[in-house]
Formats: sequence, structure tokens, C-alpha cells
Amino acid sequence: MNAEKFDLVLLNEYLERHVEGFNALKYLEKFAGGQSNPTYLIEADSGKYVLRKKPHGELLKSAHAVDREYKVISALGDYGFEVPKAFHLSGDDSPLGTMFYVMSFEEGNIFWDPKLPGLEKKERSFIYQQMAKTLAKLHSVDIHAAGLGDYGRPGNYFERQLSRWSRQYRASQTNENEAMETLIHWLEKNIPEDDGKVTLIHGDYRLDNLIIEPNNLTIKAILDWELSTLGHPYSDIAYQCMQLRMSQSSVLKGLAEVDRESLGIPSEDAYLKMYCKEAGIDEIQNWSFYLAFSFFRFSAILQGVYKRSLDGNAVSEKALEYGKLSPVLVDMALKLIK
Repeated sequence: MNAEKFDLVLLNEYLERHVEGFNALKYLEKFAGGQSNPTYLIEADSGKYVLRKKPHGELLKSAHAVDREYKVISALGDYGFEVPKAFHLSGDDSPLGTMFYVMSFEEGNIFWDPKLPGLEKKERSFIYQQMAKTLAKLHSVDIHAAGLGDYGRPGNYFERQLSRWSRQYRASQTNENEAMETLIHWLEKNIPEDDGKVTLIHGDYRLDNLIIEPNNLTIKAILDWELSTLGHPYSDIAYQCMQLRMSQSSVLKGLAEVDRESLGIPSEDAYLKMYCKEAGIDEIQNWSFYLAFSFFRFSAILQGVYKRSLDGNAVSEKALEYGKLSPVLVDMALKLIK
């Protein structure tokens, strides 16, 4: 269902009833970015808002959990963390046919290219420093004080995630992939001993999920919390570092072939040191496992995007191209562990 097929009169009536201060919807437009949950800009007499909804069609179990997104940004907003303001989560009476929530529209810049073209070298360095600092700050959130003590399951995070994403991958598998099965087997046999670290994790922490304040280049808000949960903080930092190892493609902008030093973008080692300093730790052991796990998980996510595109439920026209990258990420993970 496209924005132009929504009953805007019905939606306006609903929002005026449920969103405090909302008045007179004038305009609704789908954002171009995003592969999972369709996201829309709303303009009304009362201001700008963002609506994020579940897609239509048959969905994988536990995917597209917009209710979880709403819960975490509501809790973090009350806690004082950098997120949009949560206004309303729909129920069974959704006028759009699927569950959605409404949040504030945050003015600022979103940088889709990790090379940060148009900025000075020192500005690029500062933004990456802010990314490491903010991620460490997220991992220091008191989950019980924030009301998120029940936001994830107990037990070893990586065991749970390997089980979940292996199931998700196989449910969306379109052909045999022996390399993926080899990777899954290695990961299962090499999970580090549980060190007891449990924090709130974002699950998709990357540059284009951040709104940057134009004046001082600080992080104004973090977006796209669909994959957030309680888990191990090293999964977030490893996921972030994948971009430093990935190549440029038509749909994913990696930094592997980029002269990062000349641009002011930190090396993987330097970025890890920034994070560790902010997190108050000396180093991260078993780094190859955390990276390989991140490549596995991202590959499974992209396979799901690809399968939805084949089923006619894709959110983006680039979904087929994303799917082609799934086996490439598996190969990158296998090179790490050999």
C-alpha cells in the first residue's frame, strides 16, 4: 500500500483523536530510505511528524516489531537519551491496516555516505568520535531505571541470536548456500564464554541511522530501533565496524578501499580505542568472532529483504540488489575465521 492509497481523511481523524495537539493533516510522503518498516513524513497544521508502520503481506515471525520500537524510544525519551519523541502506538483499530506509531520529526542532517563528502577533515573525525561516544553512552543506560529490564530474554545473547537468525535465514532462503551453513556451524562452536555483559543494544547502529545537528555536528537523535534488545554491547560495535571492511557497492557504501586517514575517518583499531575509552574497558577480546557474527546476522537480514522482494512485499526498489549481497557477506565472514 503506497501513501497515495491511504485514506488520509480517516488517518487524520485517527491522529487528531490519539496524538495530542495534532491538527489537520495536509501531506504524507514516504521516505526513500529503509528496507524493513515503511516510514512516512507527515505534515500537518500542528507541525511535522514521522509515521512508521509494519509492511503488508506475510511476515517472518518476530520481524517488523514496531511496538518494540515504540516501547524503546518512549523509555529512552523519558530517560533523556537522544531519540525522537514518541507520540502514539496504534492498536487493532489502525486505519492503515497494519500497526504503526507516530513520533516527532527531528530537523537535522542524515549522512548516507560514510565518507562524509562536503565536510572538513576535522569535522569527519569529530562525527566518528561522537558515534563511538554515543554508542558507549547507550550501552551505559541503566535498563531498569529506564523501564527496559524486560526488553530482552535472559541467557547468552549470541546463542539466542544465532538461533533466531539461523531460523530467519532458512525461512527466507531461496537457494542452497553451503558457505552459510559452514559459517553458522563455526559460530555455534566458537561462542565466547558468557562474561555477563547485558546492555541495551541498538542492533543497527550506523551513520545513516543518526540525525546530526548541523550547527555543532553532535548526534541529535538515533533512528530505526527495530532490532534493539537487551544483549551484548560488542555486537553493536562490531556491526558498526563492518562498514570499515565492506567495499563500495550500488546499495551499500563501505569504506574498505577509501583512504580514511586523509579524510579524517578512523581506522578500525582507532575507532575501537575510542569506544573502549568511552566504555571504560581496556580491549575487546575474541574480536574475530564478533565481526563474523555481525556479517552472518547482516547477511541473514539481507536475505530476508531479498525474499520479501520476490514475494512482492519489498519496501524499497533496491531490495533485489540488497539480496545479492547476502552471500558476499558470508564470504567475508569466512575469510575472517580461516
